[in-house]
Amino acid sequence: MKTRIMYIEFKGESLTGEARIGRVQFSKTGKSIHYDGKTFQTLGGQGYKANYFDVETGEHYWISGCKKDGGDRLYGERIPIHIDEDVKEEYWKEIRNRPNNTNNKAINTK
Repeated sequence: MKTRIMYIEFKGESLTGEARIGRVQFSKTGKSIHYDGKTFQTLGGQGYKANYFDVETGEHYWISGCKKDGGDRLYGERIPIHIDEDVKEEYWKEIRNRPNNTNNKAINTK
């Protein structure tokens, strides 16, 4: 399966939620995404503040490619975004072009 480092934000009942940077896997058809034991499918443009849903729970998420400037949150809030340990080095070196930050486990911290 194809993999990619992406931004994953739980939307729940609000505009913002807990967010992570992690490696997702795409299904063979590309219609679903797998991350952290969950399977997500697209809302096909029908979502409000979300673009994917968890097929098991129906909960909504915003999942997108990581931005080079770290401005991944949908509405630009400066709330911490946690980075999975297994992608931390690649994220800081390849996506953000900040190799000196490879020990940082989060973005938007004080």
